[in-house]
Amino acid sequence: MQVIRKLGFPISLVYAVVVYLRNYLYNIGFFKSTSFKTPTICVGNLSMGGTGKTPMIEFLLSRLETNYSLAVLSRGYKRKSKGFVLADESVKVEDLGDEPYQIFSKFPNSIVAVDGNRTRAITILEKEIEPQLILLDDAFQHRKVNCGFSILLTDYTNLYVDDWYLPTGNLRDSASEAKRASVIIVTKCIETLSEIEQKQIAKKLKPSLHQQILFSYLDYNKELKGINNAITLKELKGKKVVVVTGIARPKPLIRFLTNKGINVEHLEYNDHHFFTQQEIDLLNTKELILTTEKDFVRLKGRVTNLFYITISHKFIGDGEQRLMKALLKFIN
Repeated sequence: MQVIRKLGFPISLVYAVVVYLRNYLYNIGFFKSTSFKTPTICVGNLSMGGTGKTPMIEFLLSRLETNYSLAVLSRGYKRKSKGFVLADESVKVEDLGDEPYQIFSKFPNSIVAVDGNRTRAITILEKEIEPQLILLDDAFQHRKVNCGFSILLTDYTNLYVDDWYLPTGNLRDSASEAKRASVIIVTKCIETLSEIEQKQIAKKLKPSLHQQILFSYLDYNKELKGINNAITLKELKGKKVVVVTGIARPKPLIRFLTNKGINVEHLEYNDHHFFTQQEIDLLNTKELILTTEKDFVRLKGRVTNLFYITISHKFIGDGEQRLMKALLKFIN
């Protein structure tokens, strides 16, 4: 894979030129960005997946939904439906995509919609739903919407300033576009990240005067949930467990489980993978399957002895307080 990526370097140069021209045309106003009356908060990144966008959307929902009527808008990557879809009780994971469906399942009091055309979707939401606040999932690089507040995520182990354009690297947008973010959050840090290292990272990222840089780590729930019951990580210590992942970067999860003394057999699939019947039959031969929350919504009802582990963002230091203060200032 690394050899193929290196061979794709000439393509990455062409991609870089296209990205530069696109952003330039937006910057000079040749391409138009639409502003809306409803406050919009964008959560996104500059790279391909794996920075924790869905857990960040869930973090915002958990902090804001008690005081505001919220709508979450996503593209609905790899869904099997077309156009604008508004989640309701009859919706299936294939209609929304795994991540929006996961959000809808956990936050039934919030509106969840999917549409590749975000301008059209926001227009519909404002006309038919009238939410007080709209959260845009994975929309930082989609400049047709002029977001009021943008949260840019970057992986601690692969900062956007150390990356390169697709297909040689993982960047799908220019690192210089980070200047458009209101807040930059370095995710998947080690819990013990020192203030010295935080300052070193901030120095590399070179934030603008208006930007804050915050740091978070992933907190794994020690209780694993199933359809009808639950088990703890402690119960799995020393046992062989089949871990099924269809996410962008599963290594942190596998490392976490291994460090907990669990003997992991890892079955790795592509991000957002929809499982075939043959694959389901294979999984049903296993004694116990552990998966991610995102994968669970595509596997539940099809695989027996299925459990999933939830994750959430935890901020280092006073990061959460600083983020919420900035958000509330924008909203109000």
